[in-house]
Amino acid sequence: MAEKMVIFTRTFDFVDWLIPRTLDFPRSQRFVVTKRLQDAALDFYERVLEANGCQGQVRLGKLRQADVALDKVRHFLRLASRWKWMSPGQYRHAAGMVAELGRLLGGWIRQTVASLPSADQGAGPKGAPGVAWGRVQQ
Repeated sequence: MAEKMVIFTRTFDFVDWLIPRTLDFPRSQRFVVTKRLQDAALDFYERVLEANGCQGQVRLGKLRQADVALDKVRHFLRLASRWKWMSPGQYRHAAGMVAELGRLLGGWIRQTVASLPSADQGAGPKGAPGVAWGRVQQ
């Protein structure tokens, strides 16, 4: 439970830091890449909050959706850095925050999978059939 609380705080801190930074991105990209990055970050935040109110397979589905949103955030941040919309220090800070969120999310996913009855564990990470986080199902 304490680990889950950390992910909420870290996600809030990340979104609180990121959104103001994106307002400095080029105006021409405000409704293109900037919006996609903001949406991906907010989608991640929403999926984490929704997962907290669910259990079992429903929670696992929300957590996997959060993982997809976090991947999008990573890629959009990389583009923003490549296009020099962020300083190298801002990118390092954002990448570190995203890496921490990924570790917290991965732990929550593993904990959720472990709490499921073995028949309900289903696909592994990102839908890999027959694998539940490194264990081959028989």
